[in-house]
Amino acid sequence: MIDKNLSNIHKYKNKLIAKPFDLTFKTVAGFFAFGFGSGLSRFAPGTFGTLAAVPFYLLLVQLSWPMYAWLVFIAFIVGVKLCDITGNRLGVHDYGGIVWDEFVGFWITMFLISFSWQNVIIGFFVFRFFDIIKPYPIALVDKKVSGGFGVMIDDVLAGVYAMLVMLAVDKYLPKSIFVFWS
Repeated sequence: MIDKNLSNIHKYKNKLIAKPFDLTFKTVAGFFAFGFGSGLSRFAPGTFGTLAAVPFYLLLVQLSWPMYAWLVFIAFIVGVKLCDITGNRLGVHDYGGIVWDEFVGFWITMFLISFSWQNVIIGFFVFRFFDIIKPYPIALVDKKVSGGFGVMIDDVLAGVYAMLVMLAVDKYLPKSIFVFWS
């Protein structure tokens, strides 16, 4: 059941005050913020969250680029609220299992990239690289910006960095470097 009385939400104390499993399957915000359950993985939840974003990308890539961009923008705006609500309920800012930001970051990575399984695989690894390494200014933004916007923005920036790499990959890498796919 959705808790409509938000008076019980605590600001981040970085001490878990709610069970992630309960939030995932008992609240709408938690269900989306935890990436439909993919963020519950005890090992590399961000990686599993990114993997869970791939089937949705397969739907997005069929749209016109303006519609793709519009839906990703909406997913970002909604994600700010989802991540803020879920982080408050957990009592932990940017809890590792909150993976909606990975969904949006991966979708940004693949924006304007021609579809091929090769590009999906490379895009997955390039996005994870930038999301984990957090080159300047991503690490600074990650430390300085809080709330739902803070949870989302570092992955948006990682997605932009990864998209720039993927645009070069898409243009210059042979379309099938993996012989068994040709």
